[in-house]
Amino acid sequence: MKAADLRKLSDTELTDRVSETRDQLFKLRIKHATQQLENTAGLRRAKRDLARALTLAAERKGKA
Repeated sequence: MKAADLRKLSDTELTDRVSETRDQLFKLRIKHATQQLENTAGLRRAKRDLARALTLAAERKGKA
């Protein structure tokens, strides 16, 4: 998800997105560890999505 799309979300939606992305990343890591993951690019994408969401959440927290 792009940063512009994340900025449109409310604080609660952003928090939900962070938890969903963390869960998705965990599942991808488990699949990768058990060699069931075919497309490893998903790990990189999930990490970056999580970083974007956490960065935006930190920005909002700092401004409040």
